[in-house]
Amino acid sequence: MGVLNATPDSFSDGGSYYSDGTLNLDLALRRAAQMCSEGAAIIDVGGESTRPGALMVSGQEELDRVLPVVEAIAQRMDVIVSVDTSNATTIREAAAAGAGLINDVRALTRPGALSAAAASGLPVCLMHMQGEPDTMQQRPEYNNPVAEVRSYLQQRLQVCEDAGIARGKVLLDPGFGFGKTDRHNLALLRELKTLAPQDIPILVGLSRKSMIGRLLGRRLNERLPGSLALALLAAQRGARILRVHDVAATVDALRLQQLVDETER
Repeated sequence: MGVLNATPDSFSDGGSYYSDGTLNLDLALRRAAQMCSEGAAIIDVGGESTRPGALMVSGQEELDRVLPVVEAIAQRMDVIVSVDTSNATTIREAAAAGAGLINDVRALTRPGALSAAAASGLPVCLMHMQGEPDTMQQRPEYNNPVAEVRSYLQQRLQVCEDAGIARGKVLLDPGFGFGKTDRHNLALLRELKTLAPQDIPILVGLSRKSMIGRLLGRRLNERLPGSLALALLAAQRGARILRVHDVAATVDALRLQQLVDETER
């Protein structure tokens, strides 16, 4: 899953597709095409930054950012388009525009989001987050992060099934960095396989995370080696989808891992 943030303020690629303060659709499409050529099977389009400290944007502003990109990619490229949103209206409009996956950091808890996702018929990814982006990293606390994240994800899975979303259309994401300390993140990665039932795919987003900077003393533009190491560790521990910024490098690392695994057999 390649990351394409149609936002001016996301922590990594925020503003990359803007010209004179306005979203430049051609730049966004060029980046999407590049990630597809590098091996991305999914392009995740977001219109609201969820980095620590980020503030909410209006539903209309999110729609204005996301819909042109979703529609254009869906029409022009052979790739699944994921929409990174918690907003019911955006879910409905993106589904109509050709989105193939709903990726919600709030696990369909906002008003109307659950029913909109169910009505869309699309697969959904439910993520765990403690708090909201503007405050989530101030003082995250757990008695047992692994057990609590597992319990939350299983509860949201059941809520989705009760709402008519087939179990086979649900993915789960432990939400690395979303209301977690580095210690919490490492514990969740260590126990990744236990966080979801075996029949439910796990999606992981660890690319360029600030924990890499803190643990290794690396600036944002120096986090590729750490991102690749975490991607491989996640894949080895059961992640089925990796949400990344550096598609080509991650695909190379995974291919080498696959070759080693095939040789062992």
